[in-house]
Amino acid sequence: MRVHEAIAGSWREQWAPFEDAVYLNTAAQGAMPQVSHDAVQTALTAKRYPHRSSDAVYFDATNRLRQSLAQLIGARADEIAINTGASAGLLNVVHGLEWRAGDEVITAAGEFPMQYATWKPLEGREGVRLKIVTPAGRFITADDVIAAITPKTRVVSVSHVRFDDASLLDAARVGEFCRRHDVLFVLDITQSCGALPLDVHALGADVVVCAGYKWLLSPYGTGFMWARRERLDEWRPMPFYWTGQDIGSFSELNMVNPTPTRDARRLDAAETASYFNLNVTAFDESVHFVCQVGPEAVRTHNQELIEMLFAALPSGCVPASPLDVQQRGPYGCFVAESRERTTALHRTLREHGVFVSLREGRIRVSPHLFNSGHDIESLVRVVREWTRT
Repeated sequence: MRVHEAIAGSWREQWAPFEDAVYLNTAAQGAMPQVSHDAVQTALTAKRYPHRSSDAVYFDATNRLRQSLAQLIGARADEIAINTGASAGLLNVVHGLEWRAGDEVITAAGEFPMQYATWKPLEGREGVRLKIVTPAGRFITADDVIAAITPKTRVVSVSHVRFDDASLLDAARVGEFCRRHDVLFVLDITQSCGALPLDVHALGADVVVCAGYKWLLSPYGTGFMWARRERLDEWRPMPFYWTGQDIGSFSELNMVNPTPTRDARRLDAAETASYFNLNVTAFDESVHFVCQVGPEAVRTHNQELIEMLFAALPSGCVPASPLDVQQRGPYGCFVAESRERTTALHRTLREHGVFVSLREGRIRVSPHLFNSGHDIESLVRVVREWTRT
């Protein structure tokens, strides 16, 4: 047994069995581990009998969660805002900046639709131009993004790992160029955080946004953002949730003339950051679990499974992600001879209980530690039988 398989096997029992299904779809929905389910049950009991909980518990889960998230991305806990997902983080950027007519926002062609839904309306509201970068080659690169930056560029907003092809952006190069030209660099780490080792300072981003329901193994409606303190200080005042004061207990709250804290807590989503929010209770436990596992273990395990997949693909199917593991995120994509054939193959896989995603004409395979080489063999077996027909 390979070392990575032994490590994965030691964690596999932390998830409920998938019965007769092969689930290779973490990039769509991460399966919550048992400890997170248990935490929700505890929180349900606390909500059922609220008199048994002290006021202090209101802040406990979010304090732990900020510490765990900071550990994952190499940041400080007071730089973390807890919200409902990556879109919520982008909206904080939209409302925090003082826009000028003619400002440019750069994103990439084929990006996750969140980018267009957030930035495109600013064209009519603020006179901002959304510039969409087309890759010179097969995958978007740092060179493509950098070449598009002009003196009018205010924000670059792209993904660290693409949802549609698993390509990994050299964010550090983009970030270094953005710093030299005073461009705000916003990086969506939804498809890397929890599955790749990250350090936000090495990445060079000014802001990162992230959904929690994928590689952080948390419920839908969870997420966080991180921002450099000096960038936060530049943003204009915004409405804030009433707990976003520089306090640690209810007794310290200013009820009449509240002032937001200078740190990222003032950007917490309203009604989100509390132990009595069942989503946050599970989010806290899931992220703690991810820290225990370690993103490096997930990356190593997944890279070997995807290499196994690519090597076993039959004639008529080819990889649709970078072959170099240094240029690929924690999953991989492949295609059949045509878009129609790829769609048909995806349908066949689901009919045989193999759950993967179809994204922009590519079949996306995204394993986790609960998967093994046997799951990849099951997928390949269906593909081979399908190609014979």
